[in-house]
Amino acid sequence: MRRVMISRTSKYALRVLGYLIAQGETRTTGEELARNTGIPANYLSKVLSQLRKHGFVDAEKGWGGGFRVRRQAMDRPIKEILEIIDGPERTESRECVFGLPECDEEHPCPLHDRWGDIRKAYLEMLTATKVADLEAR
Repeated sequence: MRRVMISRTSKYALRVLGYLIAQGETRTTGEELARNTGIPANYLSKVLSQLRKHGFVDAEKGWGGGFRVRRQAMDRPIKEILEIIDGPERTESRECVFGLPECDEEHPCPLHDRWGDIRKAYLEMLTATKVADLEAR
């Protein structure tokens, strides 16, 4: 199984937030979100459910309803989103990039030190990047 740093579902969550931020205070329907982000409706429903449950978006039913980003969510780091969707164990994964079953300071793979620097920079970026920084351009 191929592991990636950010799952498809997390990428969709980031894309949804970026789109909603660009809409400002205007509520956006699920149909419009699916059409304009290219996210399949079944995936979108799952993503929006998680984002709403964890306080990133508000949802309002009925005429004039839809989704929008909560103001309180704008200063939250995107690392939180990845942890909600994929779990903290994936974000904090110490899996060997070289694919060895045992890779640590005592038994490093050929890429151990370089990957450690990249992993550290990646985690710093996830923490420093706020939801507000996701606005689609």
